[in-house]
Amino acid sequence: MASKPYRFAGDQKVGRSILGRAEKRLVGRYVDRIPPGIETYHLTLMTLAWSGGVLLFGYLSSRWVGWIWGISLMVALQYLTDLFDGAVGRHRGTGLIKWGFYMDHLLDFFFSGCLVIGYALMAPEGMQFYFLGLLLCSGGFLVNSFLNFACTNRFEIYYYGLGPTEVRLGYILINAVIFFWGVSIFRFWVPLFLAIHIILLTVLAYQTHRRLWRMDMEQKTDPSD
Repeated sequence: MASKPYRFAGDQKVGRSILGRAEKRLVGRYVDRIPPGIETYHLTLMTLAWSGGVLLFGYLSSRWVGWIWGISLMVALQYLTDLFDGAVGRHRGTGLIKWGFYMDHLLDFFFSGCLVIGYALMAPEGMQFYFLGLLLCSGGFLVNSFLNFACTNRFEIYYYGLGPTEVRLGYILINAVIFFWGVSIFRFWVPLFLAIHIILLTVLAYQTHRRLWRMDMEQKTDPSD
């Protein structure tokens, strides 16, 4: 039997997030107002600038915690460019589907890594191990999504109603807490966050492994599928 034709589905995210509907309304209302000189690839590549800003404000926050609002600004700007880059491409028929998938998520990984490094720069001495763990876990969630996508052609980035938008909002809330209480709270909260990340990543990897195992066994039973 002829194999089924392959269709790249990286531009079709599976699942929903709490703020997903509000985001769709926002995009639908403003996507045609993006100036014509700003293309989808411009918006995607702006993540490089926001990543550099995170590192800069992370360093400055080690001198004065008030600079942490600069990190929140970078998170907000990265959210907006990330929200509209794919929408602009679809609206204008740019056609950069696979390029957009690759560069968008490569730079998302780079941005998330810069966030961890930015917090590490302002953290009290002796906490480097915890931030290395957070850096590994943040990459682990992305790797899980990409490997699962390679096996199933289903791109999943929403879990338990949470996605990148909710995570970004969490960063902004955390920054407000750090501003009012100081970086001394890192000594309690960073190890706790690392433990939570390890547990969530372990559960997610286990669920993914079980699903892929089941798919393999079904394929083995019915090889014509």
